Order: sequence, then C-alpha cells, then structure tokens
Amino acid sequence: MVARWRAAGLIVPTIFTLAILPILIGLGTWQWQRKAWKENLISQVQSRSTAEPVSYDEALSRASNPDDTEYLRLRVSGTFDHASERHVYAPARQGSGWHVYTVLKPDDGKPMLLINRGWVPEAVKDASKRPDGQIQGTVTVTGLVRAPEAKGWFTPDNDVASNRWYSRDLTGMRSSLTDAIGTEPNFAPFAIDAEAEPANPGGWPKGGTTEIRLKNSHLQYVVTWYGLALTLIGVFVAFARQRLAILRDGPSQA
Repeated sequence: MVARWRAAGLIVPTIFTLAILPILIGLGTWQWQRKAWKENLISQVQSRSTAEPVSYDEALSRASNPDDTEYLRLRVSGTFDHASERHVYAPARQGSGWHVYTVLKPDDGKPMLLINRGWVPEAVKDASKRPDGQIQGTVTVTGLVRAPEAKGWFTPDNDVASNRWYSRDLTGMRSSLTDAIGTEPNFAPFAIDAEAEPANPGGWPKGGTTEIRLKNSHLQYVVTWYGLALTLIGVFVAFARQRLAILRDGPSQA
C-alpha cells in the first residue's frame, strides 16, 4: 500500500494532513473549554453584580485574587476628600466627558479607596461648577469593585500634571495623590464604581457608569476550527481518490 501511495504522490500530502489535523482539532477543543470557562465567568459576574453588597472587610480579604473581586458588589462608609478628584476621560453618547474619581476615607481607619462617583460632561468637569455634588460628612457608597485597567495600544498617555487620565490607572492615580493626602497613604488595591442611586445632589456626577460587556465568541471559534478540520479531511479524501484513480486507470484522454 505504501508503494502504491508513493506512486500516486500521496506520501507528502498524507504527512501534511496528519500533522495539521491534530492542531486544528486541538484548537477547536481548546476553544470549547474556553467557552465553558467564559459562560461560567459571565454567570459569576452577573451573580456578583446583582447580589446583596458585601462588607468592605470581606472585599479586602478577597483582594489578593482580583478575579475573585472584579464586579463584586460592595458597600462602604466614610468621608470624601473632594480635593483629591481625579478625572478619567470617558466619551459618551451625550458628548465628551469624564469619570470623577474621589478618595473615600473610611470612618474606621481602614485603607482609603478611590470611588468613581460617576460621569460629568466637559462643561462641569471643574468641581466648582457642581458644588451641590460635593457631599460633606459621612456617606455610604454602594457599587462594583473594579481592578486597575491596563493601558491600550492606542490609549494616550495620562497627563498627570493636568489631571487628565485616559485609563483606570489606579496605581498612577494613588501615586499622584501622595502630596495631597500624605506620604505613602494606605489604599485598597481596587476602586469602586458607584451605583446610580441614590443620585448625587445637583445631578452630578451621574453614577452607574459600569458597563458589563463580556463577549463570548468561543462557539464561533469552535465551529471555525472544527470546520477547518473537516474541510481538510474532505479535501484530502477527494485528492487521494483522484490520484489513486489516475494511478489505476491512467490519465484521461482528451
């Protein structure tokens, strides 16, 4: 049989097919496993973001594993340091605007944390233009835990001096606050996206900015890789049958 296949010129195509086929099947299987992982993650995030809020202590105890806290619903009380506002660029359907991050100092001396209080348009980016929203005294904030955000390839560099941030660079924001708050302040390793309710006095900032978008395209990839594997098998079978037929019957005469 080997001699026959060699005579038909099928040895190299067979080796190529046997080498590529396991790779395609392996990629399809891997994407199937990723699909199950993503479905579990989406279910987990939906459950966390709608559950009863956990305490700040519990969130801190779980913070060593960011995957265990992202989108966790949390409630914490303290006072805002409005002089510490940091503005992260966030264009929206309404136009150009910013997310307002403010330091919250818990009443019990626990680590401070940055709160994304919500979105403001460019016109009221300056805190002096929304004095009603600068809440004084003890407040209770409920929102979702957010981990630091990596800078994208096309994301501009943060302009620290002008307080214009283009990514959720929590480390950078915390570092920039050292002079305002004190040397090496103790911060939580995450931020909080405040919920829309209760609304801030005066309407700004507008909370509830979190957009949970966990795309699950793994089924499409499964179909693609397994489909390529089946196509490869089909092409090889058709090619082999043609070559063996030529070897058996000789080339067709015009």
